Amino acid sequence: MPFKSIFGLGNIPKDSIIELDNEIIVDSKIQENVIIGIDYKIGSKSPVIGKNAFIRSNTVIYNDVIIGKNFKTGHGVLIREKTSIGNDVLIGTNSVIEGYCNIGNGVSIQSNVYIPTKTNIEDNVFIGPCACFTNDKYPVRIDFDLKGPILRKGVSVGANSTFLSDVEIGEGAMVAAGAIVTKDVPPFYLAIGAPAKIKPLPKHLKISNRI
Repeated sequence: MPFKSIFGLGNIPKDSIIELDNEIIVDSKIQENVIIGIDYKIGSKSPVIGKNAFIRSNTVIYNDVIIGKNFKTGHGVLIREKTSIGNDVLIGTNSVIEGYCNIGNGVSIQSNVYIPTKTNIEDNVFIGPCACFTNDKYPVRIDFDLKGPILRKGVSVGANSTFLSDVEIGEGAMVAAGAIVTKDVPPFYLAIGAPAKIKPLPKHLKISNRI
């Protein structure tokens, strides 16, 4: 059975735990109407969530999810199965992670972001609100091996940007607000426009110290 908070648990005292089918949450705050541990298939395992989580109301986390410490969500977040999330990650209100995704450490995902199955996001990536990623080049037309985008470490993504499937955004690159990314972006380049054109990132925007 999943853990479900009806009224919220408030601040959980230090060294106390919430038991989830032999898994635990330590030093965390969980608001009302949170569901942790959706059993999507027989034999799936309860989520593992590190210390000091803050999970806001109406968040749903499936089984077979592993999350590091200092995890925070907005309201109404959905995290599907077989997703791995590192330490110090924020996932904003109404964002959806469809499963089979890998998210690194220090990632900040703002509100209303859609991340499809088989997306990989490395450390210290920022994703602005309403960004949309895709994983199917030919929806309902032909069979296609689903592949979400790859975002290398230190990438910054602007609001309302869209990414076609299987594109790779190189280390330290930036994607401007509203861009439609149809091809790979080299490391420390800027993608801007619809469809996006790429050009070298100005020197003052190369923030390699954060990666």
